[in-house]
Amino acid sequence: MAELKATRFGYGEGLLILGEKNPNVVAIGLDITSSTTVNMFADKYPDRFISLGIAEQNGMGVAAGLSLVGKIPFVCTYGVFASGRCWEQIRTTICYNECNVKIGGGHGGISVGPDGATHQALEEIALMRVLPNMKVIVPCDAIETRKATVASAEIQGPVYIRFGREPIPIITDEKMPFIIGKANVLRKGKDITIIACGDMVSESLKAAAILEKENISAEIINLHTIKPIDEETIIKSAKKTGRVVTVEEHQIMGGMGSAVAEVLSENYPVFVTRVGIMDKFGESGKPDELLKEYGCTYEAVYKAVKKSMQKSK
Repeated sequence: MAELKATRFGYGEGLLILGEKNPNVVAIGLDITSSTTVNMFADKYPDRFISLGIAEQNGMGVAAGLSLVGKIPFVCTYGVFASGRCWEQIRTTICYNECNVKIGGGHGGISVGPDGATHQALEEIALMRVLPNMKVIVPCDAIETRKATVASAEIQGPVYIRFGREPIPIITDEKMPFIIGKANVLRKGKDITIIACGDMVSESLKAAAILEKENISAEIINLHTIKPIDEETIIKSAKKTGRVVTVEEHQIMGGMGSAVAEVLSENYPVFVTRVGIMDKFGESGKPDELLKEYGCTYEAVYKAVKKSMQKSK
């Protein structure tokens, strides 16, 4: 059985690695440093940590200013606040000026649970990917989140990294390559392509194992970078299988599924089925119950594949 670990811990571990490697890396906390694991950096490098409290918009401005004097600021809060409350500051102050700011969006998705609709970030992939100069990363497990955090400091310009609160299976390892903008094919298949990001990658792998018993060969793509999107890998797989299912813990409109559909409609049109949040706000509940209620489980992926196989005959 796979080890379970929340992706937020990968973010904190990545910050620690960067703190040791690069003295220009600084962290900005916006009141919730413990739940986003930024406290790990703050405890070890207190001179490079700034706590601004509940002042998210101000935090983005401070991060932009620090980047202009040569620092590499990592500013982090819950994704719903980082993306929504601060969108204008990110757009005009950070992205327009191509500031070297890295934004950590914690508690992404419906699986935040009891915190409810106000704290469940279901729209931030769409909000961030539409911004010029912004890169958007949604890692699939804690190891990949650590790699993504470290890699984001090695490229110039704004980056948004989404991570979650609840423990999820670790499905990658230290040897697996991580390159921003380059998707990973985790399982080869010939009948259908399943493209997923975040914790839905492990759910997609579960669905593929069930489908294999029914002689349906599913190719699984971990599309950890939503922007810049890996058009080559997506198109190559679609040409091989002729059918695509996208899976994300996010609104199906404007998110990863929409990004994939844009690529395919312009380059190699095939039947695309999107799995995700169906134009609804979240609610309070246990994470596993919410994932099932909102159709973000391997069962939903399985049903979507069967639907796709029928419709695209």
